[in-house]
Amino acid sequence: MSGGLEKPVVQHLSLSDVKFSLRAGVQDFRRAPQFGLFFSAVYVLGGFLMLWVGAGHVTWTLATSLGFPLVAPFAAAGLYEVSRRIELGQPLNWRSVLGIVWAERTRQLPWLGAIIVIYFLFWTFLAHMIFALFMGLSTMTNVSQSFDVFLTVNGLAMIAVELGVGAILAFVLFSMTVVSLPLVLDREVDFVTAMLTSMKVVRDNLFVMSIWAWIIAVLSLLALLPWFLGLMVVLPVLGHATWHLYRRALG
Repeated sequence: MSGGLEKPVVQHLSLSDVKFSLRAGVQDFRRAPQFGLFFSAVYVLGGFLMLWVGAGHVTWTLATSLGFPLVAPFAAAGLYEVSRRIELGQPLNWRSVLGIVWAERTRQLPWLGAIIVIYFLFWTFLAHMIFALFMGLSTMTNVSQSFDVFLTVNGLAMIAVELGVGAILAFVLFSMTVVSLPLVLDREVDFVTAMLTSMKVVRDNLFVMSIWAWIIAVLSLLALLPWFLGLMVVLPVLGHATWHLYRRALG
């Protein structure tokens, strides 16, 4: 962990930086797969837990909006720490890696987790509001038996708006966290500075970071298909790659 308080300087990124980061992410995962599998298991088990509880229940909403986003940054920090230690040639062991993750609870990472939780709560509220605006007066059926209600004019319009608003909100959240999460682990900066720096990286490298966001979205979606099991490989690779892209983005 860097101890300086110097202001991060945003670098210009190109697609070659994305390719390099992906290759480096694969190499880090292959070098220390036990850590990647451990931290990705947090996400996979969380997905199975939400399926087990059942969508549409109050407990499912709470688990998604509160528990999962709050734990996820700490799992990501573990992956970043592994890549950081590989980069510096430091020893890799469970005590050192988990020790850093544990130490983050008293630093800036919980504040970022809280921001993500609030963001998800707002996102959930907005999604329900959009649904009510378009479908509130419609006669609803059991969607497990028929999707006809979503094939109506109102249903298709609702889906289009939900996807559009969701994509915008997802990109805003991506902009706030893609650099801020590894930054607060690596340097002594407050979470507000980290988020503003992250958004500046995305703003100054909009095309490249948009491509990176699409790569994350597509690979994560494909990894979800085989019962979340693909996440066991995709998430650690993307986590390690994000560290390397952060290092290139801030020199």
